Amino acid sequence: MRVLPSERLISGNSESEPLPDSHGELPPVIRRTEFIAFALAGLLLIAVATVLYAGKAFFLPVVMAFVIGTMLSPAASLLERCKVPRALAAVLIVVAGTAVVAFVFALIASPIMEWSTRLPELGAQLRDKLHVFDRPLALWRELQGMVGGSEQFPNFQIPKFEWVQPTLEFLSPTFTEFVLFFVTLILFIASWRDLRRAMIMTFSDHDARLRTLRILNEIEVHLGNYLLTVTVINIGVGVGTGLICALTGMPNPAGLGALAATLNFIPIIGPVAMFAVLVVVGLVAFPTIGGGLMAALAFSGLTFLEGHFVTPTIIGRRLALNALAVLLALAFWTWMWGPMGAFLSSPLLIVGLILKEHLLPADSPQLPQA
Repeated sequence: MRVLPSERLISGNSESEPLPDSHGELPPVIRRTEFIAFALAGLLLIAVATVLYAGKAFFLPVVMAFVIGTMLSPAASLLERCKVPRALAAVLIVVAGTAVVAFVFALIASPIMEWSTRLPELGAQLRDKLHVFDRPLALWRELQGMVGGSEQFPNFQIPKFEWVQPTLEFLSPTFTEFVLFFVTLILFIASWRDLRRAMIMTFSDHDARLRTLRILNEIEVHLGNYLLTVTVINIGVGVGTGLICALTGMPNPAGLGALAATLNFIPIIGPVAMFAVLVVVGLVAFPTIGGGLMAALAFSGLTFLEGHFVTPTIIGRRLALNALAVLLALAFWTWMWGPMGAFLSSPLLIVGLILKEHLLPADSPQLPQA
């Protein structure tokens, strides 16, 4: 008679009791409730992303104010310890920050306004400089013809400047968004202490209150340190870029240095955009291509040292950011909210990592080691 697995006998047992099957080595089965939970979580994420994308005019200035307000709240607490009222400290901090940003943008806007009046002339100069590539492009077209390529390599042309106005409209927020951002920022900094208390007292359990307090403290400390360290690093990049432009004879080195410091707040995209700006300015300003590329090549060396040695050494000690996570966060928030989303990508990633560390601690069940 065939013996079923459930009827296997224990060796040496006189009573011949059946040995139950062992499920310890069976692969885990996703239950129906778990699948429904995953599906609902995915639908919730899609719904949240849709709302954030559709409501950009409201959510972007509010989230920007919350993030920057959290970064600046330690400065407000410092002024408060110096007997300055919290509301007055919030106004002073916002006014001082706005003055610094306006000064930087004045340095950047001066050469842009000057060059915008000479766009046709500068475009013609750049086209003349790039005639050196006519021969390689002709050889490429001949090679395509020899191998039977149906598509011809297009002739290089200087792009038209119809994109300038749409780009400025995309980059420039509306007046309403500016007002909403500044008002929310001042009120957030002024009432941050009360908001913290309200969020902590929302929970009745003592452990939940303690966990919320730790999360808020860590977010405030890490975002404040991030703003301080990144600002110092970017100022160094701006000063270095200005010195490089001055030594290589580039026009308006102060404006180019300020632009480099500003763009460096946007990871990955900022340095690439600054390199392209230096290439174009150098090709227009210098009679030879080699001379025009000197500043851009020196800037690439500077950003390589900053990106691979300086920034990881300083910021990595406070909160390690995975390069892939930074890239994905940058791509997502840039797609969601444009350049301001790119600026917010790293702070929001830091907040997400802090929430993950506290809500999913290391002592929670983990996957087995491979």
